[in-house]
Amino acid sequence: MNKKLWVISVGGSKIVPKEVDFEFLARFKDLIDSHPSHKFVVVTGGGSTARNYINALRKLGKGTKAQSIAGISVTRLHALFLARLFGEKANDELPMNMKKVKNLLNKNQIVFCGALRYEKKNTSDGTSAKLAAFLNTSFINLTNVKGLHSSNPLTNKNAKLIPKISWRAFKKRADQIRYKAGQHFVLDQAAARIILENKIPTYIVGSVGEIDKIIRGRKFVGTEISG
Repeated sequence: MNKKLWVISVGGSKIVPKEVDFEFLARFKDLIDSHPSHKFVVVTGGGSTARNYINALRKLGKGTKAQSIAGISVTRLHALFLARLFGEKANDELPMNMKKVKNLLNKNQIVFCGALRYEKKNTSDGTSAKLAAFLNTSFINLTNVKGLHSSNPLTNKNAKLIPKISWRAFKKRADQIRYKAGQHFVLDQAAARIILENKIPTYIVGSVGEIDKIIRGRKFVGTEISG
């Protein structure tokens, strides 16, 4: 594993919960600035913005592929927005395949991308996991909860954080979720399969501060998925 390269999936709910979260974006930029010897690939999710379009298409009777493509478009919009925000440190073009992501890393500290292409039963989580496997590095998923819980912490206040879980046990949990475009789970089924097959060290956290601790090798609050 190349410890100086990290793949980070940033949920759309962190970027635009209802409106653009400028405080979060400032913290995230500070994180990148504080690790100049590291490089990052950041895959942006679609969040509630994507789900609004997906739900509208679903109500209009459009199929899963049309819904997914709408969601993909939003992930790419978020990637372009963040690339502009980060300026010279970031890519000035949007990569559409993994080889292009790798090439852009040669001249940028951070490369932003959304979902790279449409695939059945796949979200930006799956894209992130594939990139981590392709680039032979770890994968951090930044979402709107502290990590994997015994049940949904947004609806069950008694849900317990699971600090560590095996790749196989995590995949079993993910497979219990029925896929739908715009689904909201800490990692999708495709990502669960990819991190198991490639033995990718994976972390699920809810804040920028916890990412900083992971990069520095410190104890963090979240979930580690490993052997």
